[in-house]
This record gives sequence, C-alpha cells and structure tokens, in this order.
Amino acid sequence: MNRISRGLLVAPFLLAVLAGCQDKEEESQPAIRPVLSQIVVSQSLPAPSFAGTVQPKVQTVFGPRVTGLLVARDIDTGDTVTSGQLLAALDPTALELAVGSARADLANAEATFANAVSVERRTRALFKIGTETQASVESTEQASAAAEASVVQSRAALSKAEEQLSYAQVKAAFDGVVTQTGAEVGQVVAAGAAVVTVARPDARDAVVDVPDGNALLPLGTPFLVSLQIDPAMTVTGKIREVAPAADPATRTRRVKIALENPPSAFRLGTTITATLKEALVEQLVLPATAILVRDGKSFVWVVDESGGTVKSREVVTGQQAGNGIVITSGIDVGMRVVTAGVHSLEEGQKVNVADGAQS
Repeated sequence: MNRISRGLLVAPFLLAVLAGCQDKEEESQPAIRPVLSQIVVSQSLPAPSFAGTVQPKVQTVFGPRVTGLLVARDIDTGDTVTSGQLLAALDPTALELAVGSARADLANAEATFANAVSVERRTRALFKIGTETQASVESTEQASAAAEASVVQSRAALSKAEEQLSYAQVKAAFDGVVTQTGAEVGQVVAAGAAVVTVARPDARDAVVDVPDGNALLPLGTPFLVSLQIDPAMTVTGKIREVAPAADPATRTRRVKIALENPPSAFRLGTTITATLKEALVEQLVLPATAILVRDGKSFVWVVDESGGTVKSREVVTGQQAGNGIVITSGIDVGMRVVTAGVHSLEEGQKVNVADGAQS
C-alpha cells in the first residue's frame, strides 16, 4: 500500500475523532434555558375585608374556690347579672361543720387561757406571802402564754373555716351578661372549675382571623365594621390586639378590633365584616405560578441579568389579589423574577429571558 492510500484511510478516522470531541464539548456545556419572567412592580390593592364576630372585651370565668356538690345555679346563658348577685352555690354542709368545729376549738382555747390566767394570779399572790416558789410562778406564766397562743391559733382557724364557707357561694364581681355555663346542678365540681362565664356588654370587640401577611397591620389601624345581616349598619373601630403567633393549621392570626360606641344591634356573637377604612398602600404582587413552596417556606427565582443565572430567594406571602399573591417581604421593586417553570430550575442555572417576558 502506497503513502497516498494510507492517507486516504487515516483521514476519515481523524474526522470521526474530531467530531466526537466536539460533541463532548457541547454536552459538557450546560443548556441555557429560556424562561418567562417579569419585573417586580407595586400595585394599588382595594381594601380587604374579613369576616368575624362581636365578642366582649372583658370576659371572666367564675367558679367555686373549694370542691363540692353544686346544689344551685339559678342563672343561664343570656341572663343579665349585677355585681354581688349569687350565680351558683355548693352544698355547704361539710364547710358549716368545719366552722362549728373551729368555733368549739376557739371556745376551748379561750377557757383554757382564762383558767391559766387565774392560776397565774393565784400563784403570784401565794409567792408574795412566801408559800410558792419562783419556779412555780414562771411555770404558770409559761402556761398562760401557751394558752394565749392557742387562742390566737383557734381564731385564725375559725376565720379560715368561715372564709372557706363563703367560697361555697359563687357571686358576680361586676354587672354583665352570662355567655356560658359549665356545670349543672348535682355535679361535683373541683376548686377553680368554670361554672359561669360573665362578660361586660359595654366594651365590645370585632374579632377576625387575618392571613399571616395582613396581620402585620400596626395597632391602631382603623377599620369599618358592618353587620352581615344589615351591611348599612356600620361602626368604626381600631386594632387593639394582634395575636403574637399564627395558628399552625390555618396560618391566620387572631385580630381584635375595639369598636367605638357600638349600637345595641352589635350584640355579642353577631357576625360582622371588618374592612380597612383606608385603602392599603402599594403592594408587591406576583403570579401564583412564580411561588415555589419548599419545606413549608415560599421562594421565588430571581434573575441575575448581568450573569444570566437564577438564584432562589425566600419571601413572605400575604393575601391573594386576583390571580396573584401579595409579597410582603423578600423582594424589591425592579427585580426580575421567573413566573413559570419554577419547579424545574436549579440554583445558579443559566437562563435566557424569553421574548414574551413581561416587564
């Protein structure tokens, strides 16, 4: 075989090798993925509204301070009560016996003390004429002191027994309305058990559950509260309390709105609608498809336009706004975020903003 023939055979082999190397280089380079994205802008949202109920600002649970058998409860849910009114009563038999026993102990202690004092006086008189010793006088003095201490102890025991007897009666501490009862006549109730719940009807709150993002509203934020059965009946109020933690199941926070001079139509338990009195400030809104939920947290892919890569960023989401979701924190106006295919991207992946991107 001559030199020319060998060259003709080697040439195809070299071309195949070069082609394989080129394929490997192309495979080693990551593919640049086209994505849909948009520039983050702020939007003016209408004032949101929340459903809730009218609840008392002050509500107290009353119950006995001793254990016993409930023999009376003359009030029921919805009844009005006055300060000092009897709400419920326990069987006082055992407590009355304890008071009688304490009184008998006190009488015995007082008699013993009187006798000790008398003996002490006689002993002192006999000591002056020389028929008793100094030791006898000192002994009678000690007996008198011990008897006096027994009287003090017995009086304290009687006061305690009488106080325990007073605990058998449950009385209202203020004027109000009964909102709940927790025990029936004939039931044995423990000390501190809830028997009657009384609320002050004069101070009322509108209580609503607000999504976690909106619950960042500051104290004093004004609301307009209306009855659901009569939306024309409205009253103003301001946020006075926001729950420090969100409910783990619903991700909402309990918000209490103090009503300002509510009319009688705003009865306890009435269903209401609370609406922000003033429109919300500008909010950042992204499509729901831009939110990536991972391990209970929300993320978005932010496009680095200078490097052509994406990076995940954790955000805090708020209420829904049409087809979008309000972002309360985590991103700023002017950032470009991916709005589709967020589940198939990787950290640092190169992307190409598609021609149909929104801005």
